Amino acid sequence: MTSFLGEYEIAVDAKGRFLLPSGFRKQLPEGAAEKFVINRGFESCLTMYHVDVWNAIAEKVNRLNDFNPKVREFKRLFMNGATAVELDSAGRILLPKSLQEYAGINKDMVLSSQGNKVELWDKDTYHEYIRKHAAGFSDLAAEVAGGDFGNPFDGM
Repeated sequence: MTSFLGEYEIAVDAKGRFLLPSGFRKQLPEGAAEKFVINRGFESCLTMYHVDVWNAIAEKVNRLNDFNPKVREFKRLFMNGATAVELDSAGRILLPKSLQEYAGINKDMVLSSQGNKVELWDKDTYHEYIRKHAAGFSDLAAEVAGGDFGNPFDGM
């Protein structure tokens, strides 16, 4: 499974294209297709998945019970707008206009790796989000991870 690391500040051109950073591309498995799916994220950002990861997620989402109104609502919000994209010959991806507007991305963008996916943020919105939440990071880590991780230096 693909897993990404890093944070990249990049520019979006007037046509809505952005160059996928080489440091990011090097993290793709050897021989992996350079195809992705971009959809709406949760906090005014977009989420980009490698197509293989997206297909596994979509398969699980499609198995959810459509007779449940909450499932239908989730599917609409999560799946609608999802767009398949791929690198052009210059290594760029075209960001769909509707998704670009959803996330408020105009010129400067941040690609923030999140394990098996990448979040695409408007640069100012991203930095504002990080500043707003940084003070509570320690408490959040304790609440979410608690003792599950143990001492990361054990065994060194």
